[in-house]
Amino acid sequence: MVVAVNKRSVMTLFCDTTDIYGHQIRFVLAEKGVTAEIEFVTADNLPQELLDLNPYSSIPTLIDRDLTLYEPHIALEYLDERFPHPPLMPVYPIVRANSRLTMYRIKKEWYSAYEMIIADPNSNVAKTARKNLLDDLISISVMFKEKDYFMSDDFTLCDCYFAPLLWRLPLLDIELPKVAEKNYLAYMARIFERPAFVNSLTEEEKKIRS
Repeated sequence: MVVAVNKRSVMTLFCDTTDIYGHQIRFVLAEKGVTAEIEFVTADNLPQELLDLNPYSSIPTLIDRDLTLYEPHIALEYLDERFPHPPLMPVYPIVRANSRLTMYRIKKEWYSAYEMIIADPNSNVAKTARKNLLDDLISISVMFKEKDYFMSDDFTLCDCYFAPLLWRLPLLDIELPKVAEKNYLAYMARIFERPAFVNSLTEEEKKIRS
């Protein structure tokens, strides 16, 4: 977190058009109905304003008046607290802690696999990561027969965290086997047809499943 030198009157998100973490934030912004300016940039051509505010020169970066957030997960929770309706985190502390732990595991295990595959799709590292990710997705597929959303009867921040990864499976050359895919179909339709998710997609992201 950084205190911004130049205050913006409108919340602004700097992100790449295909960045999975930027997609998470855009999804939450759309779900909350927040008016925000989206500035699409690339990591090798960042505007000076962002360089001045973000010590890591990274994207996505969310700026809200005098606040700058450059850790995606913190940005997501900030948005949920800043705009409490509709709530995306559980009310009860134990359930909320479990949700945070779930998102931490998604990032540590699945998003790290995603990054390995994207970095060098044909490498042995990517092949191992692809297999591990596929195995994990298959193993949890049965839970989508029992719950409408990710380990919950209600739509939560976990879905905003998981959906951008699920959308990108074709990009990762991951194809779910028929039995597992059948378990996911209703969930994917429920999430991917959600107006906020549709509105969060960039033109480049739409092409992933076109």
